[in-house]
Amino acid sequence: MNEEPTVKRWTARRKAAVVTDIFKGKTTVAEVARQHNLAVSEEDSWIDEAQRNMGNGFWTRPGISGSSTRPSYGGPGRHWARPTCRSAR
Repeated sequence: MNEEPTVKRWTARRKAAVVTDIFKGKTTVAEVARQHNLAVSEEDSWIDEAQRNMGNGFWTRPGISGSSTRPSYGGPGRHWARPTCRSAR
């Protein structure tokens, strides 16, 4: 018998926890599929989605030291203004 409670809804947080455990080698896709009565293809789609979005966590955020290829806009509340031309007086 499985002692773990049945998951009624797979939230993003639960999916991330499962995928993280798989990445760390704590469990396998087959084990999770068997424990939670899931299709392996469903878990594979979670892993694919995690790998596609993984790079987003490496961007530097305003106020955090480090470099980034993403342009800096001066932080929250600051916006780029369209340049204006002033006529000579």
